[in-house]
Amino acid sequence: MTGKERAAFRARANRLEPVFQVGKGGVSGAVIRQTADALRARELIKVKALLETIPETPKEMAEKLAAATGAEVIQVIGGCMIFYKENPELRAAEKEKEKRKKEAAKLQKLKLRVADRRDARKPRYSANTKKSTKEFRGSLKK
Repeated sequence: MTGKERAAFRARANRLEPVFQVGKGGVSGAVIRQTADALRARELIKVKALLETIPETPKEMAEKLAAATGAEVIQVIGGCMIFYKENPELRAAEKEKEKRKKEAAKLQKLKLRVADRRDARKPRYSANTKKSTKEFRGSLKK
């Protein structure tokens, strides 16, 4: 992973809330399963370590979790650990959602164009006489 990609993930993770906390139990099977499930659902997660109770340093804990889940450690600051693992299924779902959004926007534009054409066919009325523009102009010529 390049430095620019890592920086982009750090920026995205800045607004994330921690998914869960790791305490005195350290890296256990349950924590690994939770981390794997969260990564499958979100790709980018933040995990908080309770510094007063954990048996090892957050950096060591992050390395163990990353090795067990196949994720990459993006950043460890204090007791906050950020992990990333790409999920192709999630990417495909996002692309499909984006495709539907674009199709809906095209359909909306088409509907607006049709509505504009309908409005163009309607006679326009003068503000003073409530006559159509053609009728109003015709009355001026007489």
